[in-house]
Amino acid sequence: MKTIAILANSTITFGSLSILCLITLHFVSSEIKPNFRMVSEYAFGNHKWLLTLFFISWGLCSMTSAFMLWNIVTSGWAKFGVLLVFITGIGAIMGGLFDVQHKLHGLSFGIGVPFLPIGSLIITYHLLKNAEWQNNSTILLLSSHSIWISLILMAGSMFLLFSSLKYAGVAYGPDQRPMTELPKGVIGINGWANRFLVFCYLAYPIITAKISLNILELKK
Repeated sequence: MKTIAILANSTITFGSLSILCLITLHFVSSEIKPNFRMVSEYAFGNHKWLLTLFFISWGLCSMTSAFMLWNIVTSGWAKFGVLLVFITGIGAIMGGLFDVQHKLHGLSFGIGVPFLPIGSLIITYHLLKNAEWQNNSTILLLSSHSIWISLILMAGSMFLLFSSLKYAGVAYGPDQRPMTELPKGVIGINGWANRFLVFCYLAYPIITAKISLNILELKK
């Protein structure tokens, strides 16, 4: 029980620090327009260290959450879900070590983003089989399902951006510098979708950690 409490508190601390870093970046790097610039593009600003801290804190939040949940779940299938949460943390830390200008940043995204939607759903439906978790079913279901919804929204917003760029006759590719302003007629909401995804990816481990602490408190 003590181990779970330590890991839960660590998860909340790292997750809160990551969110705080992102909010701070929004103000200190205001030249990076949040509506169409991705979070990773804060690397082009003057506070790259803060972005690195954001990603590493995100990764540690996921990892400590995985260690915590490993001590809670009981089935092999649920432990597989926990492993996916841990892998998500590896990807987030890689995102901090290899910024958007590095060739490994795409791999970081591929490791850090696709697995949590699956892992969180496996874990949530396993936890809801236990009576002590059922009182929190609404927040657990909302937080776990919001993850895959946020991923679809971000994918849709990226499609909207590139299709409107093409329609406006604007050539844009991976070898070009990021846009500082949106061309006329181009729809850019992908930045907000990206930030919503980050929030959902951090909210789930924080929420499960908080519920774990509440359950431990009731057992005293």
